[in-house]
Formats: sequence, structure tokens, C-alpha cells
Amino acid sequence: MQEIRIEWTKQPKEKPADESKLGFGKIFTDHMFLMNYTAGEGWQDPRIVPYGPFSLDPSSMVFHYAQEVFEGMKAYRTADGSVQLFRPYENARRMNSSCERLCIPAIDEELFVSAVKKLVEVDEAWVPHSPETSLYLRPFVFATDPSLGVHASHTYQFAIIASPSGCYYPEGINPVRIYVESKDVRAVRGGTGYTKCGGNYAASIRAGEVAEEKGYSQVLWLDGVEQKYIEEVGSMNVMFKIDGKIVTPALTGSVLPGITRKSCIELLKSWGFEVEERLLSAEELFDAAESGRLEEAWGTGTAAVVSPVGEMAWKDKHCVVNHGEIGPTVQKLYDTLTGIQWGKLPDPFGWVVKVK
Repeated sequence: MQEIRIEWTKQPKEKPADESKLGFGKIFTDHMFLMNYTAGEGWQDPRIVPYGPFSLDPSSMVFHYAQEVFEGMKAYRTADGSVQLFRPYENARRMNSSCERLCIPAIDEELFVSAVKKLVEVDEAWVPHSPETSLYLRPFVFATDPSLGVHASHTYQFAIIASPSGCYYPEGINPVRIYVESKDVRAVRGGTGYTKCGGNYAASIRAGEVAEEKGYSQVLWLDGVEQKYIEEVGSMNVMFKIDGKIVTPALTGSVLPGITRKSCIELLKSWGFEVEERLLSAEELFDAAESGRLEEAWGTGTAAVVSPVGEMAWKDKHCVVNHGEIGPTVQKLYDTLTGIQWGKLPDPFGWVVKVK
């Protein structure tokens, strides 16, 4: 594996004095990881350098044809002061799955994880200490060929940046209101829905703006073919507890294979829950809500971990889930996942990777 060289900043930034005001993704550390790809030569020159802007040709293909992918992960400060990652190899594998779909060359998994660990080690002082805080990590790859031809680029930039962050939602783990989108679609089977690429998120912005104008925090997406089946909520996977069973949309190719989703499923099964990964229509979901069989609903994702749903609206229908309160299953998932991530609970699954 290639050695990662380090160029230390000569102008360190002032670190946040009040960690209760970190927000999400607004402050960035002193350094970033970079690595370049050239066809015929492969990935080369892995390095950590001072955080700063890129210099790109205006014709760089990423600007015109959106050939790029990214990941989201966190580093956590434990009670003894050490720092750890949560399932980083899953992020490496998912990034390579995204890369394959976007015709981007794969990155060695060990190098990916080593790069993440080394950047966190270099900027360890930026990992916050306060409860509910973490160092959010954003690995991403983008095409850099200066060309307007529609084809795969021959050169790429891989980068990792880091941001000390607090809660993703200002309201914390309080239940959110979601709105079922019946016009726009996020992705279709055969497309890029299962990848983490910017185009998926760009396609979601309009519906998100409309939902916000109507007083809702998130959009509940339907499938792109029949606009009938539930797929994701906002930028998260979604789960429902119906008649004591956990139901979550199947990974049909247009749903992101979330790492938090996978972790929740593994936890739920270990607790004895029956988990169904299947098609779930909006009609079935709201029928379950009207009959009182819908007990809990929540989103899952790296940034928010789990986000309980308190209210849902679809067309002329509206329902309140669990009296608008956090349900016991959601609370247990949140407490267990964050307990493992911050080192407060044992890790029987081998999910945690120490930075050093």
C-alpha cells in the first residue's frame, strides 16, 4: 500500500470555542486528504495537505456531466479521549459500488480506510468532546478531464474533508413531520438511486423546498415507475413498525443501501424482531396508520443516526405516529447505536475501528 505523505499547515485555524453551536457541515478542519488518478497509471500520490480550494479548469467534466460520488461517515470521541470510526469498510465498499456505476476507478479499501484514519489522526484535536458531537467525514471523487465530450474521464481527484459537527437536525431527536411527494421522483431502477452521487440529491431539492414551505421537515419518496411504493425519506432510509414487525423498503436498485439501515436491521434481528425488506405502498402505510397498526416510523442515516417520524401527510390524508412522540424501538436503536459509536456500550458486532 502506498505511503501517505503529510504536509502540515503553517496557518492553523482557531477551533470552535462553543461546541454547542457547531451545526452541521459548516466548519472545516486544518487539513484534507488528496489522491489523483490518471488512466494507465492508477491512483497515486496519497497525501494530506492544508485545507484549501481546488484549482480546476472550467471545462472539467464534473461541472458538465456530474461524474462524481461521495460518502458520509463520522469519527467519535470516547469517554477515555480516544477516537474511533464506525464501520468504515462498509463506506469503502459502498463508495466503490458507486464508482462502478459512474465509471470511476475503484479505490483500494485498505487505502481508503487508512486515508480516513490518517486524516483523523492528523486533525484529532478537531474531534469534539461534547455529547452528541462528532467529526463528520466526507470522502468524494470527481472527474477532472478538461473536456466537453460525453464519456468517462481519464483523470480523477479523490479527497476527504472533515467537519466538527453537532446534531444534523436543530430539533435533535424530536419527531419530524414528513410529506409524501407525488410529483417529483428521486430515482428509478436502472439509474443511480443505489449510489451516493450528487445528481440524486440535486433531483430531491425541489420537492424538499416545497415540503418545507408546507411546514414539513422531510420528503417521503415514492418509486419512480408507479409512484406507488415507499422508497426513502429525505436523504435517509426509512423504517416502520407495523403490527410489531419492522418493515423497510427492499433494496430494488433505486434505494441507497444505507450503512445505518444495515446496522439497524442487524440490531433489530438480534433483539428478536421480525424484519421485512419488501415493497410497501403509500396506501398500505396510511391504511396501517388509520387502523392503528402503524406503531412507529423513523429514518436512518449517518448524519442523524435515527430520526423519528411524528406526522405524515399524503394527498388528502394525514396521520400522527405514536402520538407524535418517540417510540420505544426508535429510542432503543438510537441509544444503542450512539452508545456503540461513542464507546459507551460494548460492540459485540465488531463495528468499531480505532483510529490509533
